[in-house]
Amino acid sequence: MYLGALELDVLLGDVRSLKEKRSVVKPVIAALARYGVSVAETGDHDLYRRAHIGVAVAGVDVGHVGEILDTCERTVAARPELQLLSARRRIFGPDD
Repeated sequence: MYLGALELDVLLGDVRSLKEKRSVVKPVIAALARYGVSVAETGDHDLYRRAHIGVAVAGVDVGHVGEILDTCERTVAARPELQLLSARRRIFGPDD
């Protein structure tokens, strides 16, 4: 079994409150959840123009886990209302 983790640091566009931040981040999290991953906002809760989003996935094949993480990263990068600043990925296997 392989476990994949993806940490995304995003800058939100024209957001002026934490309420507006939620209205932007919530659909992103819902879109990522459709890929069968666990996803949550994991950081910068008090900053209204920044968000950290964490994604986790488990699978039997390292290639499949990598493809799912790639798809999640591309999905976030393609969103016009935010800018993907960085993405950090880790994959853990049976030897770890």
